[in-house]
Amino acid sequence: ELKQPLAIEEVARRPVRPHEVRVEVHFCGVNFADILVCRGQYQEKPPLPFTPGMEFSGTVLETGADVSSVKEGDRVIGVSGFNGMAEECIADQKTLWRVPEKVSLQEAAVLPVSYGTAILALEHRAHTQPRETVLVTAAAGATGLAVIDVATNVLQAKVIAAAGSDDKCKLAVQRGAQGSVNYSQGSLKEAVRRRLAGSRGVDVAMDMVGGEVFLEALRSLAWEGRIVVLGFAGGNIASVPANLLLLKNISAMGLYWGRYQDQDFPVFSRSLSSALQYCQQGRIRPYVGSVFKLEEVNDAFLHVIQRKSTGKVLLSLK
Repeated sequence: ELKQPLAIEEVARRPVRPHEVRVEVHFCGVNFADILVCRGQYQEKPPLPFTPGMEFSGTVLETGADVSSVKEGDRVIGVSGFNGMAEECIADQKTLWRVPEKVSLQEAAVLPVSYGTAILALEHRAHTQPRETVLVTAAAGATGLAVIDVATNVLQAKVIAAAGSDDKCKLAVQRGAQGSVNYSQGSLKEAVRRRLAGSRGVDVAMDMVGGEVFLEALRSLAWEGRIVVLGFAGGNIASVPANLLLLKNISAMGLYWGRYQDQDFPVFSRSLSSALQYCQQGRIRPYVGSVFKLEEVNDAFLHVIQRKSTGKVLLSLK
């Protein structure tokens, strides 16, 4: 049932189809989208009953007759249409990527949604350049920390982290941000322009909060700045004041990472291949905030809902 605590049950195994792979799940990411889909509030509405879980890491147990990209025993990450929170899941071979030897399955489980989003937002949408200044809201969340990691350590940009508490700001700085602002204690725009970026403003803003925080981030942009909308964690969707776009030649754009899987699969796939490559090279350091057992899934959801989490929240199936 929607809007009810999740139940753990044994489910009958089904055979794999020719293009499918059965994976033994080791870790599954807990995303706000999982919570929304279990409330019936997400853009995608799978028929009941369903198993949530959009991203996972694990080992290949069985492959269909037409599968050529992975073999039994391979370590993989995958993105699924809500079925990852289980001991085993079945995925199309196209939605699996092999994990390099140097990368642990726990680290790998952090990569798909958070780092896939960060890489596409920074590289594909905003075209972030070295030495540009990037403002990140909700900076201590899983995607916020991924944006900080990629912007700082891969793209050589300067990052200003914005978050709702001093502890979250401190974590963001520890993870690579050069400066931070607690937007629960005053104007984000004033702090950015007076103390952190100068009167010119920031080149790029990544917003996951929405509402007033989005508007403050928009007003913090420099001439020809770019803002990318990644979500609405604050619950409010702001209207864009189009006059600001005109006056400073600003670009406002969105990124719904999952849509690329259907609309432009090569771009989608490249974001995950890049994440795995950056991780193997030691250029990024995925941050795990909390790990819960599968039986604790309702506690994990509550942890995310109450904003207690920093970094990625994972379920451990092993």
